[in-house]
Amino acid sequence: FTDLKSNHNGHSTRTGELMGEFGRLYEQQYAVALFNKMRYDIEGGGGPQNQLLHRKVPLKNKSIFSGDLFQYLEENKKWRNRFLFIPDSYNINYYENKQAHDRGLHPKGTINCAGYRVLTSMEEYLELLNTSLPGVKAKVGSSPFLKFATQFPLILWHPYARHYYFCMVTEKEQQKWNAVFQDCVRHTNNGLPEECKVQTPAFTDAVRLFRQAHGHYGTWDMMCGTPPQILANLVMETLLPEMRDLITPKLKGKMHERQRNWMLISDAVYGLVQSQTRAQYEAVVQSCEAGRPPLETTIRTDMDQIITSKEHVSSKIKGTLVLPKAEKLLKVSIQPYISSILDALMEPTSRGFFEVRDLFFRELVDMSKNLLNDGNKEKLGEHMEKISMLAFHPVKMQSCYEKMESLSLEGLQQRFDVSSPSVFVQRAQILMREQMDDAVYTFEQLLHQSLEDQEAEDLCKTSQRCQDRVIKKFDYDSSTVRKKFFREALLQIFIPYMLKQLSPSCSAELPRFQELIFEDFSRFILVENIFEEAVLHTVMKDIMMAVKEAAVQRRHNLYRDSIVLTNSDPNLHLLGENPPIDWAEEYGGGQEEEDGENAGDPEAQKRRRMKQVVSMIQVEDNVFVLPNESCLEVPAVDNIPEEEAEVRSDTSLSQQSEKQVPNGTKKDVNKNAIDEKPPTNGSAIKEEESTTEMSLQGTESKSAIDCAIQEIENAVQEEEHELRTQKTEESSSLKEETAAEEVRPTSNCEEGARLNPADTNKDSPSSTEEEPLDSPEREGEAVTPSDQQENHITASTHDSSQCDDSGFHSPTNEAAEEKHQAGKEECNDSETGEDTGKGESAHMDHQ
Repeated sequence: FTDLKSNHNGHSTRTGELMGEFGRLYEQQYAVALFNKMRYDIEGGGGPQNQLLHRKVPLKNKSIFSGDLFQYLEENKKWRNRFLFIPDSYNINYYENKQAHDRGLHPKGTINCAGYRVLTSMEEYLELLNTSLPGVKAKVGSSPFLKFATQFPLILWHPYARHYYFCMVTEKEQQKWNAVFQDCVRHTNNGLPEECKVQTPAFTDAVRLFRQAHGHYGTWDMMCGTPPQILANLVMETLLPEMRDLITPKLKGKMHERQRNWMLISDAVYGLVQSQTRAQYEAVVQSCEAGRPPLETTIRTDMDQIITSKEHVSSKIKGTLVLPKAEKLLKVSIQPYISSILDALMEPTSRGFFEVRDLFFRELVDMSKNLLNDGNKEKLGEHMEKISMLAFHPVKMQSCYEKMESLSLEGLQQRFDVSSPSVFVQRAQILMREQMDDAVYTFEQLLHQSLEDQEAEDLCKTSQRCQDRVIKKFDYDSSTVRKKFFREALLQIFIPYMLKQLSPSCSAELPRFQELIFEDFSRFILVENIFEEAVLHTVMKDIMMAVKEAAVQRRHNLYRDSIVLTNSDPNLHLLGENPPIDWAEEYGGGQEEEDGENAGDPEAQKRRRMKQVVSMIQVEDNVFVLPNESCLEVPAVDNIPEEEAEVRSDTSLSQQSEKQVPNGTKKDVNKNAIDEKPPTNGSAIKEEESTTEMSLQGTESKSAIDCAIQEIENAVQEEEHELRTQKTEESSSLKEETAAEEVRPTSNCEEGARLNPADTNKDSPSSTEEEPLDSPEREGEAVTPSDQQENHITASTHDSSQCDDSGFHSPTNEAAEEKHQAGKEECNDSETGEDTGKGESAHMDHQ
């Protein structure tokens, strides 16, 4: 820290120099971005129009998640219980406990997740830690500088800022918190707001030109967060190697102590740099905004002349400088790789968007099934309140995001200077979330409009019609979004590579084209920008052709470019101007009564009304929360109760429907992908209804059983009379055959075996038609009275075959035959009573 303090002035000087260079680039790009924005406003832009509605403020009065977990404190090197609250800004606020949050106290700290990575094991963490500080490496098996309190850790790692360590008591909690943290990182890494049509493109172009001037081409993982954070990352990219050379030799102590000290030093420097970049960036933006009015006046006056001059210079640069060199580079290094890179991008992206569609469809189907049982508007309001935030439920959306994690650009990263595929993965995941929210919001507006127009109509039919309309619009928008994503991703891969190859030979000739630009227009026309646009146009034709061919193949369900839907549903877009729908308030019975304690506190009322997208993690009764003491009080790993993982069978579920289904069971179609409390999508409603149905069936079956028993007794008596008649005739014929040919007679037991194909011909396909009523295969099916009689006859004959050990006899004389015949008659008489009881019990089981 002494070295850090002594070199603070040097770091500040370096930051000031870099910010000065960036400020000059930003002022130049600001004028160009302002011209492009005003030109676009006048000329407009083509392309397909989105069919789905877009929600302007999706998370109004919403929070993402909250709950308790263990956090490691660097100050006293202990594990403490902390309450985490994640608002709609996706910043992680941690408090002493939940009561501190409920009272409105300031959080102990706030984590901005931009640039972080979420790790679930110490091995991953040590690997990244070794790469950040060369020369001070730790082996995986060596003792780290901290020991986790449980076996379910989560680590937030950053290349420059402080690291955060958390622990959970169960694997399920770890998975849920991991999905939430990943969503926080994904949201904060999303980039700058697109609504700022001037500041955002000016900033991104200035950063790109700054990195290219220092020899850094290609994608950049740290282009994330707010502009001051991005600029701090830009400074640290240059400053960090110098810090390593200066500080690493002076680190003393054990290996883990040196690692820990290095992280603290890096975090302190990063904080100083970020405060300095924030102040200087705000000064640059204010200066540019102050000079905006005269620039707008000049652009409006000379718009046509500026456009004509730019097109003239562009044609010169493209024809004489770029094309001769770019065409050769395209044929050798670009065109052979377009199809392979496009295939690598399309496969995981399409699977992710298909999963978004399936998830949306499943949630609506679950809601329709629950409405069939109890179809009132209050239940509809409860379901829609949950579905409205489906896109921002990180746990439910995790199955969609995971499809994109398989993206691999192996073999291409070195060639085209792609640092990692994470830039494309996170961008595709953000597009998935936006598509899901657009589909949900469109469904909300259509359903709400239908409910107002036709109140008496069946809710399920109304929901089904709205669902079909939204699915069709989703398919079209999904194709448009994916094709745009593919084109942008290919440009991000190829353009930096081409600029890196062409800039050394072309940069020296660019100043001579500056003479073709009038001095009054020189602020809006820069030869460096025109050169990059010319390079982009040379490769854009090949990229468009590759994406078009992929759409024609229909392998990934992409619409052809000729299919353009414009204003296909003009009335729908009028619904986008409606205020947001509060389903709980409008259809759920109104607001709850306010607590007397917080009735006069508006902030407390706001916190109480704030709804959480993801339900709270429920702490199990036999797992106690770590008190605010030391890590020695953390429960041992062996004492942590695990979730029940085995899945119950359908029979056990029907018999024990009143009991709680263990986590992980997926037999019920209405069961959520996540087992959480309170249950969503009607899982609790389904269990309650199944219990009610069983009780009603038991009451109704009492009267039906008596009638059925009487019918079965009559049928059995008739069959008994026929069997005795056949027995007498067969007995006489058997005696004659035995006396004449001395062969074994066919017994009634053997005849029963013949009548029951399940015993003698088990492999026959027809055997499934005569299974007993209480078999699992026939359980729950509708059985006709004729089938019942046939099953009881089969059961009686099957039981009669069990009266003898073998069912086959070899009599030697007539006396033995008569003795055997008498035994059979006694056996059949005893079976007659048993058949009646079995028929009654089987019919009762069926009822």
